[in-house]
Amino acid sequence: MKKFVETAGFIVFVQGAAGLLYEWTGWFRLWAVVARLPVLDDHGLFAGIVLVVTGGAVMIAADSIRT
Repeated sequence: MKKFVETAGFIVFVQGAAGLLYEWTGWFRLWAVVARLPVLDDHGLFAGIVLVVTGGAVMIAADSIRT
């Protein structure tokens, strides 16, 4: 279970980083889910920051899971 939570946190973190890179440079549209969602057109930067912070928090919280 711990590995699953760490992997999920890493995926969320990478999606946030790709979203931020897309907002700043225009690259990584293929990887960034944030760039593909029409709901987040005007809020891509904020969504990327939230995903990076959430992914980091989930990876840190995975350490508290007992195996």
